[in-house]
Amino acid sequence: MPRKVILDCDPGHDDAVAIMLAHASPEVDLLAITTVAGNQTLDRTTLNARRVCSLAGIGEVPIAAGCDRPLLRELVTAGEVHGESGLDGVDWPDPTVDVGPAHAVDVIVDLVMAMPGEVTLVPTGPLTNVALALRREPRIAAAVREVVLMGGSFTRGNVTPAAEFNIYVDPEAASAVFTAGWPLTMVGLDLTHQARVTPEVLDRIGALGTPVATTVVQLMRFYGRGSAAQGGPPLHDPCAVARVIDPGLMTCRDAFVAVEIQGPWTRGMTVTDFAGRFGHATNAAVATDLSVPAFWDLLLDALGRLR
Repeated sequence: MPRKVILDCDPGHDDAVAIMLAHASPEVDLLAITTVAGNQTLDRTTLNARRVCSLAGIGEVPIAAGCDRPLLRELVTAGEVHGESGLDGVDWPDPTVDVGPAHAVDVIVDLVMAMPGEVTLVPTGPLTNVALALRREPRIAAAVREVVLMGGSFTRGNVTPAAEFNIYVDPEAASAVFTAGWPLTMVGLDLTHQARVTPEVLDRIGALGTPVATTVVQLMRFYGRGSAAQGGPPLHDPCAVARVIDPGLMTCRDAFVAVEIQGPWTRGMTVTDFAGRFGHATNAAVATDLSVPAFWDLLLDALGRLR
């Protein structure tokens, strides 16, 4: 039976591919796409979700806009990575898919509470919407099936030496999510940096020959500018969706993960204790190793279903 999924995202080049993967995979029943400020401002990330859905023929999945700023801090965006629009690299036509009237937080709460034990949350942006959903309805922590998030790391940062972007943008929200007591998988940079869009991968996508594939290649070329020396850009967000589709694609280790919210140099660091040194029970499965060929086969198969 397909897994019921809410994809909470901030599109973003890698979020765009995550949306396509979730929609095109028969293992996923995509209930809703909710948007949050992160890679760009909320108006732009929501417009980008509409653009991606219009391109990929995703007309029946509701889109709900959410929070336009972190819980307590000023918004930090990633325009240097994703461009002024958040999805630079393509001359986008006007979207044909609209955004719904409901707030993302309400959509998350209502869907989870309507189907207890069935809904998987897949956040791939800052965790503001998810934290506020917890605050509005604490019972979702027991009602959700699991949370599989893209964020954090146990060895590195990408916005600072210590912190990954999604957690850095709203560390208070991330702390609430990691301490909620629900089943949680952290798909962080240590895993996602294994999923690099190499020239060979770009060739495979381009060989699909569809309008969607052509657009994905254009997006990846913009997204990957300056990363050739590393073998190509890491495609972060689809890794979280892939974990839901096929958990066997990656190895995970249980750990206690705490989010640093006070350190002036370590804001947003996901302090990961695999050895129990802090004496706390584990609260996350932390993704460590990716089956790279199988991941790309999964993604290419999904993109091949989109025209």
